[in-house]
Amino acid sequence: MEQCACVERELEKVLHRFVTYGHQSEERLDELLRNVCELRSRLVAYGVQDADLSVLHQTMAQCCKEIKETVQMLASRHKDIHGSVSKVGKAIDRNFDAEVSAVVAENVWDSPERQKYLSETIVEHLYRQGICNSHLCSLESGVVIDMSMKQPFLELNRILEALRTQDLRPALEWAVTNRQRLLDLNSTLEFKLHRLYFISLLNGGISKQQEALQYARHFQPFASQHQRDIQILMGSLVYLRHGIENSPYRSLLETDQWAEICNIFTRDACALLGLSVESPLSVSFASGCMALPVLMNIKQVIEQRQCSGVWTHKDELPIEIDLGKKCWYHSVFACPILRQQTSESNPPMKLICGHVISRDALNKLTNAGK
Repeated sequence: MEQCACVERELEKVLHRFVTYGHQSEERLDELLRNVCELRSRLVAYGVQDADLSVLHQTMAQCCKEIKETVQMLASRHKDIHGSVSKVGKAIDRNFDAEVSAVVAENVWDSPERQKYLSETIVEHLYRQGICNSHLCSLESGVVIDMSMKQPFLELNRILEALRTQDLRPALEWAVTNRQRLLDLNSTLEFKLHRLYFISLLNGGISKQQEALQYARHFQPFASQHQRDIQILMGSLVYLRHGIENSPYRSLLETDQWAEICNIFTRDACALLGLSVESPLSVSFASGCMALPVLMNIKQVIEQRQCSGVWTHKDELPIEIDLGKKCWYHSVFACPILRQQTSESNPPMKLICGHVISRDALNKLTNAGK
């Protein structure tokens, strides 16, 4: 990220100079325009025959001189901006290696099967973003779009759009329809939706008191799990006449609750659909951005030290790259003896001494009589 920050600093300098140049140009041109208009008004008012020709000549010469100087000044400053723009390009070349083929497996996308997987991943990403033009996706990728795959994303985006406009009804209908499946996930989505709808009624003031009391019946199925939250909501009714914003319950009106409910809905809806919360394409791209600079540095070190045999298999990384806890989706164990990741066919095995090795390593030790 240090390379990105370096380029961003250069870019900010260019943008600052552009803004400053624009303001100065406007001010100077407005001043010249006023002078020319004033000179024109004097000529019209007094007439050429009544004016002193020497004074008129001197005034016009001065005006032309100022215009010429202004044009030269603006052109000079514009050339300086060109220099700043070129520095951005140099910063990009200095901080980023445009040639990344040395760290990428050759012919990685030559397989039709892999091309199909990539196209499906891109189509799924577009669906997640609400771009659901199946004809365009089919035309560009050549993938046959299954409408059963598209329909859940249409519904998900429809409900999210409604939540962003603070319309809870589509989400509530969806939560009630999928109540049992959400309960199996220990989800709090339905309760939080009812809670948020109750708070929206509190925003209506004393005129919504009766409606809020009636709506409170929706909390009954959640009384055992969310008793404290329900007590707080009911207690806020006491301050409804004076306004919740002026009461100890003002925290109920915080606006970040809408962003939170969107995240909870997305998480639970994706869980029911058997999908990850984030797009696989986005995660892969972000991981690549973090891993690529490290791999480029390793490649440079290998070339400098002439260790050509260190990294021969391009589908394996020469070092471990930490992508952060955000990218931890499951635990990974590498056998300390064979230095291979374990799998379902080769699971980790715990020895009596407490050490853990892979089953293949254990079999080799057993066969060797150790």
